[in-house]
Amino acid sequence: MSKRIIVSAAFVVIVIIVIVSFASYQSNLLEMHDRDRYMENIIASQQSSLVNLENGSPPLGSESARITIVEFGDYQCEACYAWFHNTRDTLIDNYIETGKAKLVFVDLPFLGRDSPKAAQASYCAEDQEKYWEYHTILYTFQDGHPDSGWADRDRLNSFAFSLDMNMDEFNECMDSSKYKNRVKANYDESVRNGVQSTPTFIIISEDGKKEQFSGAQPYSVFAATIESMP
Repeated sequence: MSKRIIVSAAFVVIVIIVIVSFASYQSNLLEMHDRDRYMENIIASQQSSLVNLENGSPPLGSESARITIVEFGDYQCEACYAWFHNTRDTLIDNYIETGKAKLVFVDLPFLGRDSPKAAQASYCAEDQEKYWEYHTILYTFQDGHPDSGWADRDRLNSFAFSLDMNMDEFNECMDSSKYKNRVKANYDESVRNGVQSTPTFIIISEDGKKEQFSGAQPYSVFAATIESMP
């Protein structure tokens, strides 16, 4: 009788051990699953917070610069004009030409019917390796009045001609709306990043830290922001 009791007790103990071990195994599986899901959420969050610059301008400055300055702008934006003429050159002298930062322009063409066309024209100029020259001429001749004619098709052509561009290629590019989707993608990226006015700037450090602000801010704001980044 005692042997039966011992055997039964041993069996019960074994069953308990198996149950506990299985429960522990299941718990570990759940923990691993939760950890994996947690990491996936972190990665997804980081990716969604990245600014997609694929459709933006070619970078002005060194590709390897540790700081990226992203400008969201409209060529008919008066405040963008003010920033271009009052702040940009000093920023270029102290941070871009020294290799510390690079500048990327992302179109947010919302101020009028000529805004998307001006943006498309800038990329037609890029085809002839004159993006930044065309960018400069647009902000040189902007008159502060959207759709006043300063950026209509005739003027866009005259700007290209003044830069000694191949006009057949430029006209073909514009007539085919070659970069319509690229400009639309930039507009969508601006909205995705919560940009509601121009100019808006996002400054991104090498480790992904971001600072965002709007308006024709003075050089001191950019310098302080950049210097605060690792």
